[in-house]
Amino acid sequence: MNRKQTYKFGLFAEKISMILLWIKGYKILEWRYKTYFGEIDIIAKKSCMIVVIEVKARSSKFLVEEVLYPKQIERIKKAAEFFIVKNSQFQNYDLRFDFIEFEGFFTVRHHKNFIS
Repeated sequence: MNRKQTYKFGLFAEKISMILLWIKGYKILEWRYKTYFGEIDIIAKKSCMIVVIEVKARSSKFLVEEVLYPKQIERIKKAAEFFIVKNSQFQNYDLRFDFIEFEGFFTVRHHKNFIS
């Protein structure tokens, strides 16, 4: 895939992820939330939990460690903390970090609590 196709596939994966999360009972609060620290693909709420979701799409099988580096994880954490500070109504909510992986168009895996 060229760069443009890869970008479009990533957007497709994020949109499908939001639909799947909605079906599972999550309320989508933000999509492509941008901060000085970095971007969060999806921020959702379920019960009293704020869930920060990173979406990765690849045409073939991959490991989470191959696409999420320690620096990227730190940026996601800082961006999530910024979101909570800016949205004080969520300060007493639990915070969880999930990862949704797309392997091609037909294999989707939702990994809950992948960052501790």
